[in-house]
Amino acid sequence: MQDIARIAQVSMPTVSRVLSGSPLVTEKTRERVLEVALAQGYVVNRNAQKLRHSRTSTIAVMLDFGSHVHGAIGDPFVFELLAGVSEALSIRNQDLLLSPPGLDDVRAFRDFYRARGADGFIVLGQGTRDAMLRSLGRHDVPLVVWGAVAPDTGYCAVGSDNLLGGRLAGQHFVAAHRKHWLFVGDIRHEELRLRFEGLRDVATEQGDVAIDFLPIASMGFTATAETVSAYLVGARQPDAVFAFSDTAAMAVIGAFKERGQLAGRDFSLVGYNNIPPAAHFSPAITTISQKTDVAGALLVEKLMQQIDGGRPRSTTLRTEIVVRDT
Repeated sequence: MQDIARIAQVSMPTVSRVLSGSPLVTEKTRERVLEVALAQGYVVNRNAQKLRHSRTSTIAVMLDFGSHVHGAIGDPFVFELLAGVSEALSIRNQDLLLSPPGLDDVRAFRDFYRARGADGFIVLGQGTRDAMLRSLGRHDVPLVVWGAVAPDTGYCAVGSDNLLGGRLAGQHFVAAHRKHWLFVGDIRHEELRLRFEGLRDVATEQGDVAIDFLPIASMGFTATAETVSAYLVGARQPDAVFAFSDTAAMAVIGAFKERGQLAGRDFSLVGYNNIPPAAHFSPAITTISQKTDVAGALLVEKLMQQIDGGRPRSTTLRTEIVVRDT
């Protein structure tokens, strides 16, 4: 910086302001300093720059690798969320640190935060970590979670109304006069538990509906297809299926098709998330829609409010059914 200041014939504080993007420098001076810096091969070391400030301008975004076989996440919905978060962070000139390893418990999260690894955390999917996240929410660590919204979690969450989503699926089955329903999903996940409860509530209200529950060990496409296929071999044929995601719904369609059963004709089917391929799949999948177009911006906004000392409230997004061929 001394060399740049000498060659550009400005002070070192002026060089510092230019390199940090300060508006307190004329455009002419900025261009001259940047030309000299480029000519001298000077590059700003952002990590070193962060050490001089109270914030790292880095946000850790955690994916739920534990819910997928070998950590292979293949659901497009997760990446739609991630893209929204990434865009919102870039607008704020924040770096995104994707799922740093070793953050498996409250202590690891707190240590990472205290070591200034990140200014805060966005967790995409509670998975089976709700108890850990509740504990983490009681500590002074900026945290926002995409998942089930409940008043007693202790942390800020953004998500759909999962209980309503389950009820909407059940009402769809009632309208189609279906009597033997199947829920496909792992209810250890808080989001999926609420969806199952909503579906079960509608079945109970009807009185003449049988409802089965099929747990899935992994949320991957192949694992879902294999589990459903095995279920169909030894169980009475359901005439309605509520799948935990649209990707899972596609796997369900394939498993039923192997037995000559077609979705929409032989059984009703509802997925979840309303990913773009659901509308173009054959048959087009009826699904529960979440407003993911605003989810990323909301997650980032609420986290930045926490980092600035605020206490943002959880938000439940608009949840509705999109009826298609199934």
